[in-house]
This record gives sequence, C-alpha cells and structure tokens, in this order.
Amino acid sequence: MHRVYCVGRNYAEHAKEMGHSGREPPFFFLKPADTVVPVADGETGAIDYPPLTADLHHEVELVVAIGEGGRDIDAADAARHVWGYAIGLDMTRRDLQGEMKKQGRPWCIGKAFEQSAPIGPIHPKASTGLLTRGAITLAVNGQPRQRGDLGDLIWSVDETIAAISRAWVLQPGDLIFTGTPAGVGAVVRGDVMDAAIEGLGTLRVAVR
Repeated sequence: MHRVYCVGRNYAEHAKEMGHSGREPPFFFLKPADTVVPVADGETGAIDYPPLTADLHHEVELVVAIGEGGRDIDAADAARHVWGYAIGLDMTRRDLQGEMKKQGRPWCIGKAFEQSAPIGPIHPKASTGLLTRGAITLAVNGQPRQRGDLGDLIWSVDETIAAISRAWVLQPGDLIFTGTPAGVGAVVRGDVMDAAIEGLGTLRVAVR
C-alpha cells in the first residue's frame, strides 16, 4: 500500500443525513496506510473500540485498488488504472469528527485512528469486470443498517480517480474508499458487522 484516499459524502442520501444536499465538488481526506486491517474471505476480523469516543460509526464502502499510477488522469481513461476492488469499512469517531467540523478543524482525530480501515481481499478487475452497479449493504448483528447501489455514487469511480490525480500523483498500491450510502450508525463492543458488495462477497468484522 502507498496511500489511502477517502471520498466524503459521495452518496446523495448519506449527504442528506449528514446535513448536506446536491452534487458538491468532490473532497477527500486520507488515512495512514497502517490503519488498514486486512480480513481474509470467510474469516471474522476484529478491531478494538478506540479511545476518546462514545460514538463509533460504521461506513461500508467500495474500495478501489490502483494498479497503474499517474497524474492528471482523464476520467475516460481512468478504468485502466484500476487493479481491483474490495469491501472496506471507514470507521469514524463521529463525536470527534462532529466537534472538529464545528471548529473548522481537520477531521484526522475522527477518521485516521488505528484500525479504522478494515478491508476484505482485493479482487482483480480481470475477474470482477468493472464495478459500476450492484448492491452495497451493511448489517450489525444480523440487523440491516445500510443499503445502496454502486450506481448511486455522486462521483463515479472514474471521476474520482481523475479528481484525485489532479491533486496528487496516484501510485500503484493506492487505495480509494469511494464513499458510503445512507444508514451509518454506532457500534459497541461485541457487535459484529457484515459488509457486503455484490460481486465481492462479505467482509465480517467484530468490535472488541
């Protein structure tokens, strides 16, 4: 891995539940690469409930793995830079993120903490094809929480790659968390999250 880029508010219904609406220009934040927690197919991963928060939220996301880097990539050419896809969780200390928003300060303390990016296996594009549509869901302890479709992304994967490459030089090994549908909510110790994306299987993660 090189860098972990995350797209904010990239599903309309999630933007609304966060108090926003419309197709605003894409914006990004980063997580350190060592926040990623790999989880193998068929296994239950585990993350520790982090300190300083009483409001840890789940956000299921399609993760895009970059295989060919570049700068100023055209959206029409972006697909060839994709190596594969995975299911990811952008875990968020929502109370801390909210406080930073109020103060106009960076979100790092709410987003970039240890074990905040569990991820399932990266499936090569050669086997999945381009993922532009398909259900994306999350359940906690078997109870549905989030449901959307990859086709509902405000900014498509291609557009997101193009936008990031105008600000940074994309490198092989970069991961892009592409945004989460509506239904984000809190988890506590003992909860088990099942995140699924059509064509990629299920990512299961327990909070300890």
